[in-house]
Amino acid sequence: MKDHFCAVVTGQSLITHDIRNIQDERFAEIVRFLGQGDLVFTNFESTILGKHGGWPTKGRYFGYSKAEVLDALQAIGFNALALANNHAFDLGPSGVFNTLEEVEARGFLHAGIGADEADAARPGRRRLGAREVALLAIDAGPGPANMYADNATLFRPARAGVNHLKTVRKFGVPDGHFRRLARLGEHLQSSPYELANYAQPEDPPEVASGKEINFYGTVFAQAASFGRLVEVDSQSAGVHLSAIRQAAAQGDFVVAYLHHHHWEPGWQDVPRWVRTFARACIDAGADLFVSHGAPVLQALEIYNGAPIFYGLGNFLFHVHPNENEWDPPEVWQSIVAACRYDVSGKLEGIDLLPVVIGADAQSIGSATGRLVPTAATGGAGRDILEGFATRSRLFGTDIAVSGSTGRITVPVARKYG
Repeated sequence: MKDHFCAVVTGQSLITHDIRNIQDERFAEIVRFLGQGDLVFTNFESTILGKHGGWPTKGRYFGYSKAEVLDALQAIGFNALALANNHAFDLGPSGVFNTLEEVEARGFLHAGIGADEADAARPGRRRLGAREVALLAIDAGPGPANMYADNATLFRPARAGVNHLKTVRKFGVPDGHFRRLARLGEHLQSSPYELANYAQPEDPPEVASGKEINFYGTVFAQAASFGRLVEVDSQSAGVHLSAIRQAAAQGDFVVAYLHHHHWEPGWQDVPRWVRTFARACIDAGADLFVSHGAPVLQALEIYNGAPIFYGLGNFLFHVHPNENEWDPPEVWQSIVAACRYDVSGKLEGIDLLPVVIGADAQSIGSATGRLVPTAATGGAGRDILEGFATRSRLFGTDIAVSGSTGRITVPVARKYG
């Protein structure tokens, strides 16, 4: 028999400032909420500049952090970090080694990057509270192939990088539009050599002859109607699901983490492929599934007795002041969730605390420079919870909202749809 166990999960932490000296009772309330967890988890949405140095691999959306931000995360209660995300490779392999050394020196449970593919794919494991906890963290892109870890072969050395769930994005178009695209490619004299040149440093995507077109790097597929299609590579998924099964077979509390930027046009909507993959992770033995990427709060599903947080948005979001695309208020709103398990390991309930990132006293010069989340009260808190409840209800999850708190007391253990 196991003791009771509490897993606290938050939005992603894009943190570049040391927040330990901030004095704000509304932030302190969140820190106290984090403190009830045996497992306190976030995604570290950055890379560390340390003794291995590093080279910028991006343009406008490049970023890195100093190691002191890890001390700040630890000081406010976090003990588990996903490291697989689109910023993990911003300093290249050197940043990967910097980050690994610094999180390991501080004793974080972590997963998602490594010296090669096998290392990056290996779940982290650590005893937290009464449970052995295993964490699998993966990134599904889109991202350049060279950011993902790779094993050595006879002809190539190993590459440090991010743990990859391989996906391909395609656009479905009706037959008439598909044929017009094909003719346009012919008129432009598109050739395999040209497509390969412009795919550098990667290889051009493979397409199904007659049914798909590589139109200068974008794959279009014949379909009954217009649509975005994200296909998960079954072999890649199988590797990660096998790792979950092995961890579950040991009796571990298993957390499956997914980061991706394959957002829907309505970015609070959950992509269908994510729903399918999340449920597959639970079926494989994961006790908890968490996802980030779209910088907004999406929905919660209780599937076969396990929570699936499809998108928890942001917890810390230290973006550049000139990135004004993050102005929408939903980018700065989220929840912190405390998932409680009984002595048998069954989910008992989930407590929800709504948060708003930033307050006037914490500004560092712009609306996109807010430093810390604060507990959302009154109408603001209720609005966040009601919106979350409405989206989650589509997945059969009922959330009781009372004032500025939410709670799920009787989990719905049935499949969506």
